[in-house]
Amino acid sequence: MVQIKLPDGSLKEFPEGVRPREIAEGIGRRLADAAVAAVADGTIVDLDRPLENGHDQPIELRLLTSKDREALDVLRHSTAHIMARAIMRLFPGAKLAFGPTTATGFYYDVVLAGRPLSEDDFPAIEAEMAAILKAAEPFERFSLPVDEARQFVDELGQSFKVEHINDELHKYGILSFYRQGEFVDLCRGPHIPHAGKVGAFKLMSIAGAYWKGRTDGPVLQRVYGTAYFDKKELDAFLAQVEEAKKRDHRRLGKDLNLFTISQLVGSGLILWMPKGAVVRGVLENFLKDELMKRGYQPVYTPHIGKVELYKTSGHYPYYKDSQFPVLRLLDDAAMTLLVGLEKDELDEPTQKLLLAKAGIPETMPQAKTGQEGQLAPAFTDSFFALDKASKIKYVEQLGVSEEYLLKPMNCPHHIQIFAAQPRSYRDLPVRLAEFGTVYRYEQSGELSGLTRVRGFTQDDAHLFCTVDQVREEFRATMELTQFVLGSLGLTDYKLRLSKHDPEDPKYAGAAGDTWRRAEDDIRSVLDEMKLPYEEAAGEAAFYGPKADFIIRDCIGRQWQLGTVQLDYVLPERFGLEYTGPDNQPHRPVMIHRAPFGSMERFMGILIEHFAGAFPLWLAPEQVRVLPISDKVADYSKRVLAELQAAGLRTSIDLRPEKIGAKIRDAQLEKIPVMLVVGAKEAEQTTVSYRDRIDGDRGAMPLDQAIAQLKAESEARTIRQTAPPAAIPAATEDTTEKHAY
Repeated sequence: MVQIKLPDGSLKEFPEGVRPREIAEGIGRRLADAAVAAVADGTIVDLDRPLENGHDQPIELRLLTSKDREALDVLRHSTAHIMARAIMRLFPGAKLAFGPTTATGFYYDVVLAGRPLSEDDFPAIEAEMAAILKAAEPFERFSLPVDEARQFVDELGQSFKVEHINDELHKYGILSFYRQGEFVDLCRGPHIPHAGKVGAFKLMSIAGAYWKGRTDGPVLQRVYGTAYFDKKELDAFLAQVEEAKKRDHRRLGKDLNLFTISQLVGSGLILWMPKGAVVRGVLENFLKDELMKRGYQPVYTPHIGKVELYKTSGHYPYYKDSQFPVLRLLDDAAMTLLVGLEKDELDEPTQKLLLAKAGIPETMPQAKTGQEGQLAPAFTDSFFALDKASKIKYVEQLGVSEEYLLKPMNCPHHIQIFAAQPRSYRDLPVRLAEFGTVYRYEQSGELSGLTRVRGFTQDDAHLFCTVDQVREEFRATMELTQFVLGSLGLTDYKLRLSKHDPEDPKYAGAAGDTWRRAEDDIRSVLDEMKLPYEEAAGEAAFYGPKADFIIRDCIGRQWQLGTVQLDYVLPERFGLEYTGPDNQPHRPVMIHRAPFGSMERFMGILIEHFAGAFPLWLAPEQVRVLPISDKVADYSKRVLAELQAAGLRTSIDLRPEKIGAKIRDAQLEKIPVMLVVGAKEAEQTTVSYRDRIDGDRGAMPLDQAIAQLKAESEARTIRQTAPPAAIPAATEDTTEKHAY
């Protein structure tokens, strides 16, 4: 017998191998009909998966229906299979790769025989999928030993599956498959009971993809789609997609002249145009002013650092695959030798002298492991027996004196500032802040406007404190992040306590007690602040756990923005110390915090959140003066001057256009306030105040208009045009799930 613990806490006994479907039927027919999957001891399983007691504790079982978020992932994964089946029917010989779920749907990577797939094929694929849904055939699971599984997929002609078994899956011994009618796919599941559970679906787009992300591998086509239990939910999602297209920061950034990307400068490297630079500057100054009030000290650090710095911190091995290549600087003598060799200006004795000065041996008797772990060529002959090209290569490899990296993170540099002078417990906490630019070499296919770039600026700060100060300082950084986000109207958020995963090699060497202490510190602060949060294993930074702010924007999308991290690890790696009240050395604790995160990504999200219509305090151009005719040009210029003298970002439209056209253009450029000036206003020293949201507010004295503008700007008031109807939020989890 097996004991089952239900969500209400009740315990029931069933025969060994009982299925969740049978338990649901025992509870009630309505539940059995509504159930789509189950969660057994934290693992999502099919309704027909036998439950076996592998331990002495009861199995905790929860049945999933369409109301549960986990059920939607199961539905979408099953829909990916249904799509693959339809493609196989329409295009015999198609080869399948991976078909996981995503945050908003699913995809399947495919290769057709003879021609590429296009969006013109979507109607036929969707019609075939609809027929599969109507048939409502069940998903049936079966398993095979690895050798039989390999032979089986080989006979199906699925070469990508064969390669995946050979590369990775062979270690599992037994592999699972799912059959639906004539279609069989290698998959670990779980799946819905039958295709009829899918209420609505839509194919969205096609993109290119490399097999297993390897740029030297086969190029596949990635077909994206989404699915829901209910058509209303699909319609709401499609409405969100359309609204997101209107708010796309890449389009708005171009239309509003906020930023540009030049291929001559390089992909993923943002050029801020004057208007975008104003918005970014206002954000930076807003935060800098607040940091000064809260006891932070500004610092500046260089854009590069020696490789040894990042090896000590751990960033070099951790970010190695996404970093720009190491910058290798030759020794002065090696550089002189290299230039002389290229120009054929050095005789043999001079070459010999320069080799000795550079510490380069005249012969390399065996292969040498290079700095990147690659085996350098074995120059077994004498240097002087090599040809010119080989000599140059020899010197380039062996004449390196220093290696540098474009900065991947700011924290190692701030650590060196802390360590640059003796510290007493009386000095702590030390709070160092910088808008520091860092660099990552993202793959070209992963770059996207401002949200995925190769160079980005973080509003970084690092706090060094005593163990006794940790919770107070962590709370203060949380309150700072709340204040910053609140000032921008980003108040719809939830918190995630991102913890380490002891099974993940990313956290290799992390001391269990240290991590538990850090996680307990954060948990205690969140509880004390009465902030609701969820915990997520494996989401921590490699040096410590963190509290992440997951923001929901005005059209329902979720983004991770501000983060506060607690770090007991890096102070240990760098041997940081301060002198305690006992006159003995002690190890400080670090807190990393960035309310904005990346300025580039934050700006991209803000542009879309406000649809480019920034609030008055943040707008690159706050007020535009609109003279009705040239007759009031002098008074209009006086209005402009007084607005500028009041510190407002102002322009004037002196074009010989009708006032209606000027107002329309200002609205299109999303100017918050327009001050219309005609003969009557000039005579009475007034302006006609036109608000982007409220419309015409009527005439008022110029000084009153300026006072209103200054009051709204200084209060950082957030007023938006009515957002679209509420849309159910998608999960912020972007992990691909159910991929075998």
